[in-house]
Amino acid sequence: MKTSDHKKQTILAALNQGTFISGQELGEQLGISRAAIAKHITALQDMGVDIFRVNGRGYKLNYSLPLINQNKLNSLWQQQFHTDCPIEYHAIVDSTNSELMRRLQSDLNMASGHVLVAEMQQAGRGRRGRTWQSPFGANLYYSYYWMFDAGMQAAMGLSIAVGLAVYDALKVLYGINVELKWPNDIYLNQQKLAGILVELEGQVEGPCHLVIGIGLNICMPESASKHIDQAWTDLQTHIGSIDKNQLVVQLTHSLSERLVQYKESGLKEMVSQWNRLNAFKGELVTLSTGQRQWCGICEGIDAQGGILLRQDGELKAFYGGEVSLRKVTS
Repeated sequence: MKTSDHKKQTILAALNQGTFISGQELGEQLGISRAAIAKHITALQDMGVDIFRVNGRGYKLNYSLPLINQNKLNSLWQQQFHTDCPIEYHAIVDSTNSELMRRLQSDLNMASGHVLVAEMQQAGRGRRGRTWQSPFGANLYYSYYWMFDAGMQAAMGLSIAVGLAVYDALKVLYGINVELKWPNDIYLNQQKLAGILVELEGQVEGPCHLVIGIGLNICMPESASKHIDQAWTDLQTHIGSIDKNQLVVQLTHSLSERLVQYKESGLKEMVSQWNRLNAFKGELVTLSTGQRQWCGICEGIDAQGGILLRQDGELKAFYGGEVSLRKVTS
């Protein structure tokens, strides 16, 4: 970690105690001037951290941030599973998916199940080339590497399993029931809570490498949300305080279990589960590829993970790719 990043994290940890702290006190802790502290504060604000200052009192976060701690991740994992922790933490990356993909392309050895999480993405990516809003500390930016021997063709329905894993983790930790929007989104109260980006490299029918990215809103600041073009929500609005370390550990466990299930039996046992959680069940929707558009009643997914639309009494299946599914609003 760069020295400047370490100092920003130290400042954030001090501010995250919930009380005002002066620039002088922060400077004494870090051995730097008040002017240098002010520059770090400005840089954090530019990253999307909501910090305010009151003359005579110092600096304070507008709300507490659920920050990740590598030592706590290691401890939580070892307590629950009695194995070495597969989760790697970074403060800032360009994109958690991009970092793991680079390692694959550089032939760096990674064990299947390796996880990378970050507090901020400087070039976060969503589906269809969109930017994923990634303000520092506010949300979860998560990627999981998986080696799949059956090949890229057999991995076509993987986002179905990943969506169910996110459902599993949130149900276990918080008792909430999210809904799933085909092919890659998680909804809560008809608003987007999380998105999935699965990237593949390898052979059509031979071994392939998959990087599974998950972006989950935890306490999204309004300053970042203005760039989002659809209804959204975050966990803190519904749950209150979140321990992001606990969430990362549970999500990793839930995802590992669903991937084992997918490897052993594909979507056989997941289709009915997913259809019960279908966010657009029975709704009139449009499906667009950018060049063509279809309209019909959403009937869920088929055995291969394709979306089923009923058009003029006929059921048609559509599969993944650069597609967009939206509910028709009056």
